[in-house]
Amino acid sequence: MLADSTAREGDWLVARRQSAGRGRHGRVWDSIPGNFLGSTLVELRPHDPSPSTLSLLAGLALVEAVTAIAPDRSLSLKWPNDLLLDGAKLAGVLIERSGDRVVVGTGVNLAGAPRIAGRQIAALDGETTPDTFAPILADRFAAWLDAWRTTRGQGIVDAWLARAHPVGSLLSVHSGPGQRIDGNFDGLDPDGALRLRLAGGAVEIVRAGDVTFSVE
Repeated sequence: MLADSTAREGDWLVARRQSAGRGRHGRVWDSIPGNFLGSTLVELRPHDPSPSTLSLLAGLALVEAVTAIAPDRSLSLKWPNDLLLDGAKLAGVLIERSGDRVVVGTGVNLAGAPRIAGRQIAALDGETTPDTFAPILADRFAAWLDAWRTTRGQGIVDAWLARAHPVGSLLSVHSGPGQRIDGNFDGLDPDGALRLRLAGGAVEIVRAGDVTFSVE
């Protein structure tokens, strides 16, 4: 959508299948028939909140949309861009920006869970099709985008935290090969950055990295 000059904010592109799907850091993400693969465009305005909080907005839209079709399932958000079902990844967000145009891509395992080494991946029962799910997600995304702008982003962080793993959770942040930081989840900064409280009490501000739950 970044390359499509005719695309405008509010447009959605839903793929039936992908031949080169990818996640964060260029990782391969397999396309399974019946799963949702969609992208929408946000056109940044001069007084918009920090674009880095768009991933929080997208996560809130995702958890509400999935709750609408699976109200009894145990869902939670994990920084920076995952939706978990019973602790396993059900959906993810990938954001790409070019100038003032931001594409927010989402993948939701409605029908099947791809196999990824070292990762727990979940799926729903396949009763909801991508065509049925798309307008639900679009509606929730539009509502949160409006709230993001009208409140100047206030409340987005609090709303995200209310649907995420508890403050105090033990986390490991992996920022590269052999680069790992362990600590306790200490909430988020106003710009959406992760706060990680280290063993000595200092707080590390993390703006990029992969997060896993760690054990004592």
